[in-house]
Amino acid sequence: MPGHFEPLPGGGAAVALDDVEISIIRSLAVQLLELIGPGPAEDAPDDPLAELFAEGPSEPPSDPVLRRLFPDAYSDPEQEPATAREAAERTARSAEFRRYTENDLRARKRDSALAVIRSLDALTPVGTEGAVLKLSPQESQQWLGALNDLRLAIGSRLDITDEDDTDLLYRLPDEDPRKPMVMAYLWLGGLQETLVSTLMP
Repeated sequence: MPGHFEPLPGGGAAVALDDVEISIIRSLAVQLLELIGPGPAEDAPDDPLAELFAEGPSEPPSDPVLRRLFPDAYSDPEQEPATAREAAERTARSAEFRRYTENDLRARKRDSALAVIRSLDALTPVGTEGAVLKLSPQESQQWLGALNDLRLAIGSRLDITDEDDTDLLYRLPDEDPRKPMVMAYLWLGGLQETLVSTLMP
């Protein structure tokens, strides 16, 4: 199982990770948490209805990575609005959708990143070879979400917009300063792909 997830009997997945790999994934998950931002304030009223109806932001984030993680619901970069009115209506619909969904989406992404950190922190090292991470089916889903978010974040920083861009990454010279980020992006993609395969029926 080195380097890729394998299915566990009865559901879930397992992967062998060395200390460096554990450190990289944990560091990236912590950075993702910091980027997504904190959850509801601790001194907020303990009222589930208030939390349910709390409104989120209506404007898209200014950070390009956050825009990738929280895209506009009604924007289609390949289809320009025909009129100014159509553009205004699309912007209004996107703002309304964001206002009522982004808080929940942020919470889910935050929970997935936290699940990754906690499962890595709970690992018991096996000698000098790292450890074997075993995930339940629910943890596998959280890891899948976090791996996807990490790849979106790194892909945004690398300005990757489609599969053709990914092909170019393999040909980057070793002295290119983006090389470590590219290697992380490709490695996380391999982990994500094998984790998906363990969840297939």
